Amino acid sequence: MEDEFWLTAREAADLTGVSVVTIYSWVRRGHLTVEGLDHRGQKLFRQLAVAQAEKATRTKAKRILVTAA
Repeated sequence: MEDEFWLTAREAADLTGVSVVTIYSWVRRGHLTVEGLDHRGQKLFRQLAVAQAEKATRTKAKRILVTAA
């Protein structure tokens, strides 16, 4: 889609308030997919997919915290 915003791992990390390591952790765990590469070879992610991955991981974290309490 032409309306989509694409983010590098650094931009995705800054947007969500997590580290770049966390972004790649989401990729390894299947919460986020690399959608392409920019002109420098950096991995690109769709902004909507980043938001969905953040929501999924934060929701799981809240459930764990509530359950553990």
